[in-house]
Amino acid sequence: MMRMPPYADLLGLVVETGADGTPVLMMPFATEVLGRPGFLHGGAISGLMEMAAIVALHDALAEDGGGEIKPINVTVDFMRGGRDKETRAKGVITRLGTRVANVEATAWQDDPAKPIAAARMNYLIVRS
Repeated sequence: MMRMPPYADLLGLVVETGADGTPVLMMPFATEVLGRPGFLHGGAISGLMEMAAIVALHDALAEDGGGEIKPINVTVDFMRGGRDKETRAKGVITRLGTRVANVEATAWQDDPAKPIAAARMNYLIVRS
């Protein structure tokens, strides 16, 4: 497993293993991720999904010879307010090319089928 950026520590992220064996990130609720009273800050939710995408991409690249990644763009859709409870996110690679990767991530609280937010990210890959 890769070492996550310092922002992951600030969010308190913990790596769990999903039912299919892939990494799922869990962000505990804390005052540091609070936006308006009782709700998560959108930046914390976005950061959680970005970290989930990075973890998924680094795992895939490790199996494919390695490489560094640089973000090209990120689009986030907020679907409902994140409440004051644990939040999880998972990244799924939709395309892993030789120079560009497309990754989707979702964040949820109680039910993965009812996400609170979704993101689409494109990364430039610099192969090792």
